[in-house]
Amino acid sequence: MSDGGSYGVTVTAAPVVALPFAVEMPPPDLDGRPVPLGRLMPAARRTPQEKARELERVVEVEARLAAYKAELVVSLARDRGRHDDPRPGTVGAPSPRWAREEVDEPLPEVSEFFADELALVLNCSRTGATVLAEHAHTLVERLPSTWAALADGALDCPRARAFAAELGWPARNTDPEVVAEVETAALSRAAELSVTKLRAFLRRELISRDASAAERRRKRAERSADVTVHSAEDGMAELRAFLPAPEAAAVHAAVDALAREAKLAGDVRPIGMLRAAFLTDAVLRPGDSGESTVSAHVTVIAPLPTLGGPSCDHPAEVLPRGARPAPVEPGEVDGHPITAGQLRDLLTQLDSLCPGGLQAPTGGSLGIALTDPATGALRATVSRAELERLVRRGCPTHPDGDCGCPVLDRPAPVDRYRHSPAQERFTRTRDRTCRQPGCTGRAAWTDLDHVVPHDDGGPTDCGNLCCLCRRHHRLKTHARGWRYAMTTDGVLSVTTPSGVTRMTRPPGWRAHADELAHRVATPTLDDSPPF
Repeated sequence: MSDGGSYGVTVTAAPVVALPFAVEMPPPDLDGRPVPLGRLMPAARRTPQEKARELERVVEVEARLAAYKAELVVSLARDRGRHDDPRPGTVGAPSPRWAREEVDEPLPEVSEFFADELALVLNCSRTGATVLAEHAHTLVERLPSTWAALADGALDCPRARAFAAELGWPARNTDPEVVAEVETAALSRAAELSVTKLRAFLRRELISRDASAAERRRKRAERSADVTVHSAEDGMAELRAFLPAPEAAAVHAAVDALAREAKLAGDVRPIGMLRAAFLTDAVLRPGDSGESTVSAHVTVIAPLPTLGGPSCDHPAEVLPRGARPAPVEPGEVDGHPITAGQLRDLLTQLDSLCPGGLQAPTGGSLGIALTDPATGALRATVSRAELERLVRRGCPTHPDGDCGCPVLDRPAPVDRYRHSPAQERFTRTRDRTCRQPGCTGRAAWTDLDHVVPHDDGGPTDCGNLCCLCRRHHRLKTHARGWRYAMTTDGVLSVTTPSGVTRMTRPPGWRAHADELAHRVATPTLDDSPPF
């Protein structure tokens, strides 16, 4: 640490101890990749004792790097002041019902969009970036002794995170002297406690000195209550409910009692299956009216070349890995137009998927997405009724034969700001989620945004529209320094104010990374100052 109070990289001179074996340096830049450390310091040539000591050194280095990383995060956060954000009540500010309450604000002087930038810089989720920023702020600003132990390599990363988690937000209103007492008491025992026991020790010490900390923890946990779905194997999924303990116990007891009653009445299904069935019925069919209270929209994704329609006399060429076919005009797939014959074959294949033909679920709807087999890019969307109408009508110019003329295309551009219903259906089907890198917000809950702003000449065309959740829509339009660009087939490039670029492509879209880098245009500012 310098006299001015800043940190930097230091160099320590020490005697060089020869290794008990020869190390052969590999040729530099042989394949353009960094030389693996294992080739410089072969692990197999070390004794078990040397390997154990080397692992300890690795943990020390990881700790020192983590301390430096925390400093970098805090310093970058200081560069992103709240003064650049839209002020409450102005255009671009969050709605009052969605605005973050001061009690939940871990970094009150930092831009609300800082976590989004950090997420792209580190290529992680926004949640992960938010936790990292909170922990970094806690270590650097509130727990100097813990940060120093981490920087010295005396405290490992998992235990440092335990300090940050237990003495960060839960202790935000605690007297700093009390926090320092807890920190000192825990540091003396940190090495001998597991991470779980260390967190419990920190919690007990804090609550013994500040009883209100327990209530703050409980209130924050209650605000984190949620119900989420996580994919599993074999067509299953996990429905997870994070609830206050009394409510969780009551819900489980209720479905368990119903399941056991059914079991006693002679139901032969496993008890777990019965619990799941009663929970499902309670949510989807409350009151047992016999009518579903929810509706579903099903989208069938159909690659066109599998159809073998009359216009496809020649099979699609098998492309080498990373290659793409030559660009084709809209309305064509792999060099062939989307014809009435193809749609007729598609309808036949869809009806063969299940007895009675593929139909919309009761009370729901059915959509069909036609994709390019070579790239997976979406080419058109159509409903079941529209598909049947196109098959019946055929080509308007040549109604008596299969001429191979295109009868279906992506939605046409419109000469106005507001997109058409067909463009909305196409874009939401293509994107499926918010397109901000790392965001998984469902497309149904997003806004359709012009990548190149309409006021700057951006067309209202599917090649210039993408799905962004309301938060990331506000970020793109009102946060300073962000740049967005998109190819006509939906590959989106986002660049942070700090110059880091990440790309997202529509689900199912296939292309080689090198080609993507070549095809995506250089992002431009979404708006000119003052935004």
